[in-house]
Amino acid sequence: MKDVNILKHFLDRKVEEYNHPSFIANDPISIPRRFTGRQDIEIAGFFAAILAWGNRTTIIKKCLELMEMMDNAPHAFCTSPTTSGLKKIMHFKHRTFNGTDILYFIDFFHHHYAVNESLETAFTAGFTGNERTIENALGHFHEYFFSLPDAPARTRKHIATPRKLSTCKRLNMFLRWMVRNDNAGVDFGIWKNIVPAQLVCPVDVHVARVAQRLNMIKRKQTDWLTALELTHCLRTFDPLDPVKYDFALFGLGVAEKF
Repeated sequence: MKDVNILKHFLDRKVEEYNHPSFIANDPISIPRRFTGRQDIEIAGFFAAILAWGNRTTIIKKCLELMEMMDNAPHAFCTSPTTSGLKKIMHFKHRTFNGTDILYFIDFFHHHYAVNESLETAFTAGFTGNERTIENALGHFHEYFFSLPDAPARTRKHIATPRKLSTCKRLNMFLRWMVRNDNAGVDFGIWKNIVPAQLVCPVDVHVARVAQRLNMIKRKQTDWLTALELTHCLRTFDPLDPVKYDFALFGLGVAEKF
């Protein structure tokens, strides 16, 4: 118990260090933080999360490029697309994400926002609210996202699902942004039908490495079960907001090379 308390105290201090507005500028969350409208925040945040792999400086640069192509009005661009706008945005590329993918994402947003005020319902439609985690919500979202006619097969690699045992790192990060609200000024907390206790910690190789070094996980693979194992551990520190420790684990793994 003593060792557990020491670890909790250590991680709590790291959360305070990184869950701070100074964290924003060099993180992809800086992209949705440029907007004030709910739908703009959702769309900009979704793109920023999905494109968040590789060097963070490059990620932010490419996201800013994408927002500029959308005239810095992502909701209006996606819901009222013009031929000239779509022709321009077809040239966008980040790593393996290309024009085919961006056009389908826009098609999905156009479809969804035609009958929904918020992107939140894309996740919660398959969610009773009583589940321990957002696993079912992520599974439903994947099915819903690719339910439009002629969804490109190549685009499926950009939207993960726990049903294939993916860690769903980028979607879990996006949900953290939308759901958590602790008045620290980083996460938005604009979604209310999923609670922070149901979130699953975003896990990549950096976070997994830190968690293993701190004896928080035993699983060697980095997959959905690893994310659940880590989240279960974090609940022992804070059952109502376990994913706040993402700040600590990310900071230790990426910023401090722990």
